[in-house]
Amino acid sequence: MSIRPVLETRKARPTMEGAGVHLHRAFGFQDPTELDPFLLFDDFRNDHPDFYRDGFPWHPHRGIETITYVLAGTVEHADSLGNRGRLGAGSVQWMTAGSGILHQEMPLGNKHGQMHGFQLWGNLPGAQKMTAPRYQDIAGAEIPEVTDDDGTHVRVITGEFWGKKGPVDGIAADPQYLDITVPAGVKKTFRIDTYRRAFAYVFDGAGKFADASKPQGVLLEKEVRGREVNIRDLSGDRTLIRFGTGDEVTVQAGPQGVRFLLISGAPIEEPVAWHGPIVMNTQAELQQAMRDLKNGTFIKPAH
Repeated sequence: MSIRPVLETRKARPTMEGAGVHLHRAFGFQDPTELDPFLLFDDFRNDHPDFYRDGFPWHPHRGIETITYVLAGTVEHADSLGNRGRLGAGSVQWMTAGSGILHQEMPLGNKHGQMHGFQLWGNLPGAQKMTAPRYQDIAGAEIPEVTDDDGTHVRVITGEFWGKKGPVDGIAADPQYLDITVPAGVKKTFRIDTYRRAFAYVFDGAGKFADASKPQGVLLEKEVRGREVNIRDLSGDRTLIRFGTGDEVTVQAGPQGVRFLLISGAPIEEPVAWHGPIVMNTQAELQQAMRDLKNGTFIKPAH
């Protein structure tokens, strides 16, 4: 077994999208090979409805998949195929845009005005970029959960983990998407397929991610369970951790524990031509998508 080294740790940056939604972007619109097959990751979290209520009005997608995971509040969605629905807390929507879809996503806070969710964009290989659009809406109660003896808790959104299989299926990158909580002071190792690109995103508490050849931080005898790392070594809220190759990821939880997403997928390793919400393989395909949008042929008839 080999522990994956940490290639980079960086904070998500504040930005605005849609009709003025304030969010934090961990990666996106830069080097598409960095976390291939994943293109973008946003954390939309706010306690002020004025900063999210105008949402993401009607807009197109082609050539990608968008994955929306809601933690607090709800998101109403509608699309050009006539689908409508509402994602509640704990639920997931996996949308395969394929040949093209127009949709809107409108965040609605909970009774306290809080809204929190994540959106991940996954690329599609060239052979599947013009496939028929598809939605998978998964209620929170349908997502399997497992708790280890040390209190580590995992929600399995996609892929297989600890004997559980996530309900989202048929995804091109065959991803593993886990929501993991590790209790205070616990050091934990998680298996990841060697051939996948992987990243973690911390959104609650803090923890230390490192490979076995590097120091795990200064141990403080009187801290939580006598096994806590030096606070200066911890990755906290809204931190992206990008891993190198290996088949395991290890984390040492901080004084308040740590909760993070652990996401991995098989790289596609194809050329990327990218403009906003449309991602193709060539500039010619991208230009065709723009012409389709302009002349009203963006939405392809079902076969």
